[in-house]
Amino acid sequence: MGQTMPLAGASPSEERLCTHLTGHVAEEQGLLVEYEDAVGATDSKAMAYLVNLLIEDEKRHHQLFLELAASLRNLTEGSGAQPLVPEMDFGRADKAALLPLIERLLARERQDEHELKQLRHELRDLRDTTLWSILVELMERDTAKHIALLRFARRHTKRDAR
Repeated sequence: MGQTMPLAGASPSEERLCTHLTGHVAEEQGLLVEYEDAVGATDSKAMAYLVNLLIEDEKRHHQLFLELAASLRNLTEGSGAQPLVPEMDFGRADKAALLPLIERLLARERQDEHELKQLRHELRDLRDTTLWSILVELMERDTAKHIALLRFARRHTKRDAR
């Protein structure tokens, strides 16, 4: 997907966006190699563990950029293929079912947010002797991301409900 072939029917801004997306994929690939080299170069199991977490994130980012670029290509070329990143079709959902589901999921994430905050507090005495506190902090950030995704879905479901 790292090709730089022109997009059929693309505007100049769409061409720039495609170039940016595919260029970022190439840069991310180089970063992945560096991270993998770092794992092999360290005798620290803690460092290797943390870098492997970074590798997982970078692989997910790499996949998202590939999906964005492929979706842009589908959009500009009018191929009719289903885009990897779906269109915003919240208006097609059964709002009476979807909005309560989103609210339940948000409530669960907020409970998780509260529990993780408590756990981080309980682990404060171990923050300089274990990796546990940084892992809980990362889970807190993931929970914040989950809440942001659900709020986005709620906002767009409500908007399309009008």
